[in-house]
Amino acid sequence: MQAVVLTSTNGPSCLKIKEVETPSPMPGEVRIKLVASALNRRDYWMTRGGYPGTQVPCIPGSDGAGIIDKIGEGVNSSLIGKEVILYPARAWGENEVYYGPDFRVLGMPDQGTFAEFICSPAGDVHAKPEHLNWQQAAAIPLAGLTAWRAVVTQAEIHLGQKVLVTGAGGGVSTFAILWCLHLGAEVYVSSGSAEKIDAAKALGATGAENYQDPDCYKKLHEQSGGFNAVIDSAAGDALNSVLSTLLPGGRYVFFGSTAGGPPDGLPMGKLFFNHIRIQGTTMGSNTEFKNMVHFLNSNKIKPVIDSAYPLSKAIEAHMQMEVFGHTGKIILLNDAVG
Repeated sequence: MQAVVLTSTNGPSCLKIKEVETPSPMPGEVRIKLVASALNRRDYWMTRGGYPGTQVPCIPGSDGAGIIDKIGEGVNSSLIGKEVILYPARAWGENEVYYGPDFRVLGMPDQGTFAEFICSPAGDVHAKPEHLNWQQAAAIPLAGLTAWRAVVTQAEIHLGQKVLVTGAGGGVSTFAILWCLHLGAEVYVSSGSAEKIDAAKALGATGAENYQDPDCYKKLHEQSGGFNAVIDSAAGDALNSVLSTLLPGGRYVFFGSTAGGPPDGLPMGKLFFNHIRIQGTTMGSNTEFKNMVHFLNSNKIKPVIDSAYPLSKAIEAHMQMEVFGHTGKIILLNDAVG
């Protein structure tokens, strides 16, 4: 089969299309003929050696959708021909609070989805939502699940609450906006791009400000009256301004810290007097994935797609991610279906 192979860590140009051995399913596994896959920030950082534990050569990719074409021993043959999406990791474990010691994300060290075929435990595949095309289905797994755990499990968003989603435009933040809106929350966003702010408002965001404005979070606080929760991935210099937007009992949930830690520390007194919760989060369990797909199906939610490339143009797709030139998900297609 053909696959995208990361051969070194000097940037996206180190991605090569190669002929590799087609995998066969082990007992308990199914093989999926992949129709589409999608990029995540993790995939780009791997090309730069910036993702912890990056090992090359490897086949990247955590998001995928396709058709089961072969089964391993002990798997029901009725699964052959089923259209599915993949849980984007392996071995979360039995504890829903935190993943176990064998947990890993697809796409290194395990084979990823930037390939024509992939094998997966039968319990890690879920029916493709019927209202979605292949591009939309492939967009869901990692970003959708990360946002679901942040919004639903950790931030406990529900009807009538006010939520701030920072860095609007990325894959996870876009899903966070969608989940919050369909849960009945009032959503505000920040972004450094006027185009991404407009896109967030088109989705249904009530208010937005450009984070390049030093008064960005002060203005958002004034507009909203304060937030029950913040979903963030940056932290950095703006963190204390972001925390100041929270109402008493508010939750600050973060799934990344691309801007580093706050240089002036944290306002500890304000945090404990206001019962503010700071909660880190990453990925999610297979149970959460199942619940997310059910919610998506029930509300007929459609992921936001920025662009699609053939598998052979994986370098160009990663270069688009490198310059943050996208809103929503970047897709790779194995064929003309989509």
